[in-house]
This record gives sequence, C-alpha cells and structure tokens, in this order.
Amino acid sequence: MGGIHKILHPLRDTTVLHQVLRSFCDCESIAGLVVICREKDADDFWRAISEIEYPLTIPVTVTAGGDTRQQSVRNGVNAIAFPAEYIAIHDGARPLIRPADIEKVIADARISGAATLGVPVKDTIKVVRNGVIAETPDRAALWQTQTPQVFRLSLYQDAMRLASEQGKDYTDDCQLVEALGVSVTMTEGAYSNLKLTTPEDFAVAEALLAKEEFSHG
Repeated sequence: MGGIHKILHPLRDTTVLHQVLRSFCDCESIAGLVVICREKDADDFWRAISEIEYPLTIPVTVTAGGDTRQQSVRNGVNAIAFPAEYIAIHDGARPLIRPADIEKVIADARISGAATLGVPVKDTIKVVRNGVIAETPDRAALWQTQTPQVFRLSLYQDAMRLASEQGKDYTDDCQLVEALGVSVTMTEGAYSNLKLTTPEDFAVAEALLAKEEFSHG
C-alpha cells in the first residue's frame, strides 16, 4: 500500500482506523475498544487516535499484538479494562462495517453465546488438489465469514485455555470456539463489509463510502 500502514491509510476524508472506530462508537452495545497493533506501530496508532475530530464516547486503548492472530487477540482480551460480558473481534481492515450489523451479530451472540457476520458465497467453489478439481461443494451451504465475530467473554477464555493446552493456534476465532464443541451462529451481514487488501479494494471502499448508507453525519 505504498509504504503506508493499511489501517492508517487515508480513506476519502478520513482513515481506515477512524472509519472503524466511528462505526463501533455509534453502537450502544459497545462499552469500550481495544486496538491491537504491532508494538513498533503503537505510537503511530495513538497519534492517529488523538487526531480524531469527532468525540470518542467510549474508552479506546492500544495494545501490542503477538506473533499470530490468536496471540494478538489474547493480548487484546487481557487489555480490556472496562466491564464486558461479550467481546466483538473485528478486522481493522474492514472499515465499511455498518453499526446496524454490529448490533445484529451482538444480539445473536447474546442468545447463542457465539455469532459471526457472514454472507452467502456468490461463486461456485471448487476444492482443488494437485491442480485438479477434486470436489464441488454445494454452494447453498457455503458462506463467506466476516467480522465482527462475537463471543461470551467467559466462553472465549475457555476456548483460549483449551487451545493453549492442546498447542493449537487458530487463524479464525470461530474455529477456536468451535473446538470446544460450541455452535457458532451465522448472522447475515452485507457484501459491502469487504476486507481491504489491494489498492483496488480501496477504490471500491471509497466508492461505497460515498453512498448515504455509510454516512455518519
């Protein structure tokens, strides 16, 4: 991304980080935010947060991540300094998350203990082994997982302990909880909740931000 940290990258009249924080601050269910980043980037993140022009109505802190996603989320959980019964784990590179969808997945997690946003896949998916199609799964049963992924905090802590005992390191938080034998609810979100990876993704995100549905006033 031209040498600019993806989460601190400009996005229309704001940045990716600012857009994410604004969406979560607009949710009544969110009591506080923990931003997880590389230790060497912490000062840049604190500086970016201090430059936010709109009022932050909930506490926001920054903590250093680990070598893997699972370790980073563990550090984030340990940094929670406000009362929390549930945690919502979100990819910072998904700035177009809508507050209404955050509230929707939280509501589902309050019922089942665990829920994630996602959308049905649009394309036919192929399982390929050694360069040859080995299987074509039923598309009707396939969903693309997004974030936030929301869990009862005590449940997530149990899942972290089990993973540590088993020496497992998961790249997906739902997998971590599923290892406990717990079912995770799939909450339908929006295709616009895309993950920014390439310059082309930023162009799409800026176009979507121009639409009224992503306006925060």
